[in-house]
Amino acid sequence: MTLSPATRDTPRDTAPEDPRSRSRRHRRPRTPMSRRLLGWLAAAWFLLPALVVFVFFVLIPIAVAFYTSLFRWGGFGPPTDFAGLDNFTRLFADPVFHGDLWRGLVLVVLSIVIQLPFALGTAVLLNQRMRGRAIYRMIFFAPYVLSEVVTGVLFGMIFLPEHGLADALVRDLPVLDGLAGRWFSDQDTVLPTVFLVMTWKYFGFHMMLYLAGLQSVPSEVLEAAAIDGAGPWQRFRHVTLPLLGPTVRISVFLSVIGAIQLFDLVWVLTAGGPTHSSETMAITMFQFGFKRYQVGYASAISVVMFAVSLVFSLAYQRFALRRDLRGAITAAGAVR
Repeated sequence: MTLSPATRDTPRDTAPEDPRSRSRRHRRPRTPMSRRLLGWLAAAWFLLPALVVFVFFVLIPIAVAFYTSLFRWGGFGPPTDFAGLDNFTRLFADPVFHGDLWRGLVLVVLSIVIQLPFALGTAVLLNQRMRGRAIYRMIFFAPYVLSEVVTGVLFGMIFLPEHGLADALVRDLPVLDGLAGRWFSDQDTVLPTVFLVMTWKYFGFHMMLYLAGLQSVPSEVLEAAAIDGAGPWQRFRHVTLPLLGPTVRISVFLSVIGAIQLFDLVWVLTAGGPTHSSETMAITMFQFGFKRYQVGYASAISVVMFAVSLVFSLAYQRFALRRDLRGAITAAGAVR
């Protein structure tokens, strides 16, 4: 049978077209500006909860601390006795605060020179193939899981004069016998003892950071260096350590910021004594704010702590982390 031209041109599906599909088909494509705006709105919507928490628990307390540092205020009622910069003038003339800055610097240097290399060496050892290395990793990381209060109470009992484990261990050693009973009670030994406890508490965290960085080092590069005749130390010095550079820089940053803001562990161990020998800026702030009710002066200390941390963070990011940030941005752009 022969179809007529009219029948041949008629489409087989005569169902009416859905209005929604028609509008979707005739909708104009979004411009790049509209897509970018929608992307920004979506990002703002997802960031809103974190932004609210950041504003109420970070920015507003910082602003309140700046404001109250300009008053002589005891913490009760609204601050009315305006003092200007007198709290800061008093702070920078206080020898106790000078000692806080010096002790903070000593803890920072000891952390970088002793604690972090010890954590790196432990990570290198535990990165080798050995039996039970998972158990060793768990044992070394376990102190970091404990809270600072529990750690302080534990080592307070270990260094207890005459009855503690530390005195029992050094009592029969000719060289260390003089340390018995002096761990936290002598001005010459309290800061090294506090640093010893800090190292026990925090080196496991840095060890895990270094382990993660070591496991990201390509084994092919190490094998190529070994084929070229490089020994174990040369491979570590010229291959592993440069590739571990971003992890080391982050570890140093976290260690310095933690030493600047150190409070709870030292407070439980010594409360800053004896005679301010182990006191930090955070402990001095706590003493004036919650013990002596000089909240304006304590706020000035908190402002200086914030300024020191901010200046160090910006300088460290500018001179140490710039390459890492540039590499991350470049990689993100390449993935996109």
